[in-house]
Amino acid sequence: MSVSDQANQTSRLAIYARLMRLDKPIGILLLLWPMLWGLWFAAQGFPDGHILVIFLMGTVLMRSAGCVINDFADRKIDPHVERTKNRPMAAGQVSSREALLLAAGLSLVAFLLILPLNLLTILLSVPALFLAASYPFTKRFFAMPQAYLGIAFSFGIPMAFAAQTDSLPSIVWILMLANLFWVIAYDTAYAIVDKPDDLKIGIKTSAITFGRFDVTGVMVCHVLFIAFMLYIGQLQAMGMVYYVGLIAAVGLMGYQYILIRNRDRTLCFKAFLHNNWVGLVVFAGIALDFLLQQN
Repeated sequence: MSVSDQANQTSRLAIYARLMRLDKPIGILLLLWPMLWGLWFAAQGFPDGHILVIFLMGTVLMRSAGCVINDFADRKIDPHVERTKNRPMAAGQVSSREALLLAAGLSLVAFLLILPLNLLTILLSVPALFLAASYPFTKRFFAMPQAYLGIAFSFGIPMAFAAQTDSLPSIVWILMLANLFWVIAYDTAYAIVDKPDDLKIGIKTSAITFGRFDVTGVMVCHVLFIAFMLYIGQLQAMGMVYYVGLIAAVGLMGYQYILIRNRDRTLCFKAFLHNNWVGLVVFAGIALDFLLQQN
């Protein structure tokens, strides 16, 4: 292989990595945290090591596949949006065929990963894949696509319980509902960034649906998220460390309000990114609380 061919292959791999957003891991992290909450609640502490590794790898693969499908769905829209006009598909660097093959390959590898797990986990992977693949198209007709994304981003929770316990207790659905409101909150802040462009193009988002109450909508969803997490804490008889994690999350959300209250696009995007820390402190509270209980 010539030096020129090697350079071309390296260039293609770099473009595919950008298409999968591997250079912007925030989406992976926001998908990761609720899955980890689910695993720790399911195991009542540190989960089985092989299950944890499978789910960590699966999260990266499925988020990457979701990004590819999203850009395929938005390939005619992204060139008209300031924030997305330089994405690989929008810039004409990747063909539709390449994108579909890449998404299919990533999804197949993710499916192969879970084959050693129980049947319930494998069955749940089917709706999980459907939600991930169909979400990008909901922006054409659904007034709250962020809610649909919330369901998709919550599906790691029932899969985590299924893998760890081979069951789906009631806490699964409460935790999913809590995460749904968190996703709507942070993705609405994200949607405020693109609101002027989305209005011109005709895309539907929660930021547009909420109208002048978009900032209020973000904060109400944050409040509902914390309320459901408090309820889960009571149901699970969690200790003080768990609630300290939630208090830290409330403080971070208060800072996010300061960022988004004037709808400055740069600050709203910063608030969106800031939610990684919310997910982290909630997870830290869960993990440390179980660790202290076991000791």
